[in-house]
Amino acid sequence: MSDDELLQAVRKLRADGYAPKEIARALGVRPAAVAPLVQMIATERPISEGEPELVGCWVSPGWRAGLTISGHPEWPGGEAVADAEVSGLVAVLLAREDRRRRLSVCGYLLDVWCLGVKNALGPRRMDRGELAVFRRYYFGPWESSGVHAPIELARELVFGAVEYARTLGFHPHSDFERARVHLGAWKRPSAIGFGRDGTPFYADGPYDDPERVLRTLEESVGHGNFHFAVSVGHAEPVA
Repeated sequence: MSDDELLQAVRKLRADGYAPKEIARALGVRPAAVAPLVQMIATERPISEGEPELVGCWVSPGWRAGLTISGHPEWPGGEAVADAEVSGLVAVLLAREDRRRRLSVCGYLLDVWCLGVKNALGPRRMDRGELAVFRRYYFGPWESSGVHAPIELARELVFGAVEYARTLGFHPHSDFERARVHLGAWKRPSAIGFGRDGTPFYADGPYDDPERVLRTLEESVGHGNFHFAVSVGHAEPVA
């Protein structure tokens, strides 16, 4: 089966409601071969008429740190909060409203320097009062309620981070598939250059497996082609 034939077969099964693992079994291919095709097909689907309208989009302060941006002077500056730790983590939050004026919220926690989508939430129902409170909670680590941003920036950050992480050997969090619907369609290539100043940089988090991450980076980009800073006991930190 050629690449085009595989893509068309995946597209048909996905339209019939098959899950990625079910598609892989049906076609007799590895799930790793199906996952990127399913995600690409999802980005081709625009938010159609009758689906929830965008109410608001917010990103965390300092989202630009370490990234390169091509064009888009209209995007918010993303200035960092004073004294905030810069770690490559970026949060994105979207709220949409259906015809019955019910809000639906999705959020994405990104490691834009290495791992891509580390966590995702939603769609979660809430009213406008709950959303205001939730925004303060969600962006609390940045001492903010989020920076208002266009939906195009959210798409570039989230989908771009997913693609960048995939080149390094990492896949998005399992909850991302449900939450991605709020983003709508995205056109490649990304206007954002990921990694810290163009180079993969890994800083470990509380739920990471640093040894696995470093091993994956060794295999994908090679020794000396990435930087890392991990907790004592896992590896020596590198600036």
